[in-house]
Amino acid sequence: MPLILFNKPFQVLCQFSPQPGRESLADYLKIPDIYPAGRLDADSEGLMLLTDDGRLQHDISHPALKQPKTYLVQVEGVPDAAALTRLRAPLDLGDFTTQPCLAAQIAAPEWIWPRTPPIRARLEQPTSWLAITIQEGKNRQVRRMTAAVGLPTLRLVRSAIGPFSLASHPLMPGEWREVPAQELGRR
Repeated sequence: MPLILFNKPFQVLCQFSPQPGRESLADYLKIPDIYPAGRLDADSEGLMLLTDDGRLQHDISHPALKQPKTYLVQVEGVPDAAALTRLRAPLDLGDFTTQPCLAAQIAAPEWIWPRTPPIRARLEQPTSWLAITIQEGKNRQVRRMTAAVGLPTLRLVRSAIGPFSLASHPLMPGEWREVPAQELGRR
């Protein structure tokens, strides 16, 4: 029952089935019968967990049992206290309201790899970095949250899922490693 940590590169599809002209998980992981426990959209980068154990996949991704996920988000603009307060509180995004979360402005992560292609740069518009930790994980949720408070996402990197982080398990984009499933805290 392998538990695989994988650092998904930008623009890689979070699926094993091929799509013409697009990279997918199959281009990086040649391990039979594993499946992602959760997803990242093609525009997002960072940590994914994959396993061949359906129960473990359920424990990681089921809404009632979801592991906290931390995202490093480069946004256009600089958040003020009101924007950070709105991000932390339940936020109505129209089709759903988010659960409370952790959100803080941080310094640009020194350990993060350069993105290819680089984000668009507008010299007259400053950018800043946020760390946002959520328990849920709806489609494009973090991007929608930052946009709702006037801070469009330029780059989104999932840096941690539960006890696993790219800081404690360094992986460059496209790299993976197997870890004991017990590290997830499952008994």
